[in-house]
Amino acid sequence: MPVKMVLNKGKVPVKIYTDEVESHTLDQLQRISELPFIHSHVAAMPDVHVGIGATIGSVIPTKGAIIPAAVGVDIGCGMAATRLSINASHLPDNLKPVRLAIEKVVPVGFAMHKSIQAKNSTVKALNKVLEEQIFTKHPAITKMLKKPHRTWTQQLGTLGGGNHFIEICLDENKEVWVMLHSGSRGIGNCIGRYFISLAKKDMEKHLKQLPHRDLAYFTEGAKYFDDYVEAVHWAQEYALFNRREMMHLIIEALRKVLPSFDVTKEAITCHHNYVAIENHFGEQVFLTRKGAIRAGEGELGIIPGSMGVKSHIVRGLGNPESFCSCSHGAGRKMSRRDAKNRFNSNDMEIQTKGVECRKDKGVVDEIPGAYKDIDEVMENQNDLVEIVHTLKQVVCVKG
Repeated sequence: MPVKMVLNKGKVPVKIYTDEVESHTLDQLQRISELPFIHSHVAAMPDVHVGIGATIGSVIPTKGAIIPAAVGVDIGCGMAATRLSINASHLPDNLKPVRLAIEKVVPVGFAMHKSIQAKNSTVKALNKVLEEQIFTKHPAITKMLKKPHRTWTQQLGTLGGGNHFIEICLDENKEVWVMLHSGSRGIGNCIGRYFISLAKKDMEKHLKQLPHRDLAYFTEGAKYFDDYVEAVHWAQEYALFNRREMMHLIIEALRKVLPSFDVTKEAITCHHNYVAIENHFGEQVFLTRKGAIRAGEGELGIIPGSMGVKSHIVRGLGNPESFCSCSHGAGRKMSRRDAKNRFNSNDMEIQTKGVECRKDKGVVDEIPGAYKDIDEVMENQNDLVEIVHTLKQVVCVKG
């Protein structure tokens, strides 16, 4: 299905892959399109909704500038999925011990490991860049974290909270998959907040000229531009290692509660909050995907639904109009506050029937009813990706 809506109120068009868009979201997209350095157009994925700083589900190509708030604070947040050699018949009837085994080895929420879990080589490689090139230039970042070295090293291999999750899923052939969603944890959040604040301070004299103060940016060649690029790339790498370490811990935990298995296939680990240098419409640009994944031709990606419905492993079609991108999930249709006001634990029980997960009021804001229909989202992007596997979760761990 082609673009369903085009917004032509800014300096460039906004091409939107859904006609289900709230007015606040359209306003936010328009503000982005009014910036002078946007290349060609802005693309909005079918899971698009209002975000902090910039719209979630937006793909923003910029020439000579980057907007830190568009990248956001969970830098490098993304997905990973691995298929196992066992199928549904190998799973126990009672899946609670499986969930508890995962929760035992992967700290959730604000928790962290009691000691460093990741390989020493991984920690050394990350530490060298962090200490010598980021903390040295910007020591204020260390003050934003309690015991910064302990925090970032012991959070490697942890889930976080909010919409981050770990799931055991079955595909269309009843084969077992492990899927997870997480990002750059506390250190990525601090880096994001620090540079967003720095961009606003750097543009104090020009903030009134911006469509919105959250859209403060660094221009190429400016004082902090290279520092931000360096820091954001470090956080993206950290998020990647975090997901890899978590997957390792989960696999080892599952070996203790499931029959013997092998890891047979890994669906790509993909970021969906990040910036990259790419070529589009004849120009090299900084492409920010805020709540969107890369869907280049033949590239594998992961599009999760909510915790009670199906998710998809997809193959990109390389659509140039979307800047070779697609949605990062189903997308919220109501805020966390609205979800808590509208739904209760009983609703959670009903909407997550058949899934071994928490069903208490502490996770009601993640109830399936708070999200868009994943089938509609997928239908709206059938010229961006093709479905390779459809996964249905049977276990879900939430932060």
